Amino acid sequence: MIGFSSCASIPEGAVAVTPFDKAKYLGKWYEIARLDFKYERNMNNTTAEYSLNDNGTIKVDNRGYNYKKGKWQQAIGKAKFVGDENLAMLKVSFFGPFYSGYNVIAIDKNYKYALIAGASLKYLWILSRETSIPNDIKESYLKISQGIGYNTDNLLWIKHDK
Repeated sequence: MIGFSSCASIPEGAVAVTPFDKAKYLGKWYEIARLDFKYERNMNNTTAEYSLNDNGTIKVDNRGYNYKKGKWQQAIGKAKFVGDENLAMLKVSFFGPFYSGYNVIAIDKNYKYALIAGASLKYLWILSRETSIPNDIKESYLKISQGIGYNTDNLLWIKHDK
């Protein structure tokens, strides 16, 4: 799930995961929690699916159910590494030349749960390969987020019921 701005960066105090395994990260992720922002407003059942494009970039396929409009919505974008692929610091675009930071700042060794920081403290996601997350992982990710300066009281906890 992605924030949108014209620059790609990482919040002060956040550190991108290294070493990072792009191949293990590909596939489908369920959004467990996020800070609200206009491109995902009124959505639940949100997922992100990552796959390789022919040119080496990563295809980003975000989907969610807009419960106010009563319909599924989809956004297709692309991601690329800011530097070395061993560092989980990427930039993502859904709108032409405009990129935003996408930084994996925590991930378990099996690549089942991930904590993603956007370009600023306005963008944060907790992702899982399943529609739920163990409480110990949730608490750990909340603690990491709070330590960086995120207001985790504002997180939306996403329903997966469709």
